[in-house]
Amino acid sequence: MKVFVLCWIIVSVMAFAACESRSQEKQARQDALMVDSVSLLFSPEDSAIKAAQLDTFFHNLNQKHGFNGTVLVAQYGKPIYKGAFGYKNFSSHDTLALNTPFQLASVSKQFTAVSIMQLQEKGLLSYEDSIQKFFPDFPYHEITIRSMLTHRSGLPNYMYAFEKIIRDKNKPLTNAEVIDLFIKHKPGIYYLPNKKFNYSNTGYFLLAAIVEKITGERFKEYVAKHIFGPAGMTHSFIFDGTDSAKVAKAAIGYVGGRYIRPVTDNYYLEGVTGDKGVYSTVEDMFKWDQALYSGKILKACTLEEAFTPKHFDVKTYANYGFGWRTYYAPGGEPLVFHAGWWHGFKSYFMRNQRDHSTIVILSNRASNHSLSRVNVVQAILWPKRANFYLHRADTTQQAAE
Repeated sequence: MKVFVLCWIIVSVMAFAACESRSQEKQARQDALMVDSVSLLFSPEDSAIKAAQLDTFFHNLNQKHGFNGTVLVAQYGKPIYKGAFGYKNFSSHDTLALNTPFQLASVSKQFTAVSIMQLQEKGLLSYEDSIQKFFPDFPYHEITIRSMLTHRSGLPNYMYAFEKIIRDKNKPLTNAEVIDLFIKHKPGIYYLPNKKFNYSNTGYFLLAAIVEKITGERFKEYVAKHIFGPAGMTHSFIFDGTDSAKVAKAAIGYVGGRYIRPVTDNYYLEGVTGDKGVYSTVEDMFKWDQALYSGKILKACTLEEAFTPKHFDVKTYANYGFGWRTYYAPGGEPLVFHAGWWHGFKSYFMRNQRDHSTIVILSNRASNHSLSRVNVVQAILWPKRANFYLHRADTTQQAAE
């Protein structure tokens, strides 16, 4: 195992060196050529058949299973199906539209990871930097940026650690305030750092705080300037508890079965960003997907590290990189995805780099388990591998934190 890990480190260093040696202009040409070559595979006839199947599936999901949300499915870099079903506000019967923003929950983590990678590209941080470099009084040691990106920090979940300590639950906490709570109260860690994978919201809010520390900008301002802007995501924003006007135009999250209700509890956690907090639309998420191929956001070889599995001790078929879950379909086809679940919202975002496919499903009614059926969408998109997807219904189940 030690030899294997050493080899992996050597290969990673060599790949990084190769990445650095390429000119950005040459890489941009290569990326554009790849996008153009993939788009030539697009078949209007085949796409029309898949679109009809998807339309039947989502209407059935809405009418018989209560799916409430928006969806976009693309292949070969082109959307083949879009739809909006149900209400963004059940009280007023205000219907959903493709440009309705939804809270992405944990799908937000990929924007945090990319922010960190942008700063790494600029030489402003190293993945091996310890958290004390940025917050000297933080009470847990041997935790690096890499530990947090890959969920190996062992840190306790901030959502539960201070639940009984915080008195004013009507005021949104900031990232800085949560760091102060860790410094003051020092809740016990779950396990020693870097020993194993354990999904951690705490690590990702800390990564957002590091972005703020380095840049001097609020995290939502940094992401708006360096990600949403370049990607053309005009309906996307980060809510940190201070911009209620934008949230007022977004979908409301609901829970409950027959008798649904809007989620209003734990409002004080809404201000913490990095692990959640991004609001976006299905069309903006498609723009995000396409921007990742363009080189506008990151160099291709930098981004590839985010999609590379980092855990030798994970037993399930799905692994984790930087902000994305990863797994391989039959034939070694690499897929990266993430799901999210927070305050009545469920979200799913998947991309296939080989055929430039994208699946975006955003829902504001968390209790109907619609995302557990995303495997049917995958089976429609890749009919030759339908058996694989239809028997891997847990694709989203283990990823819906």
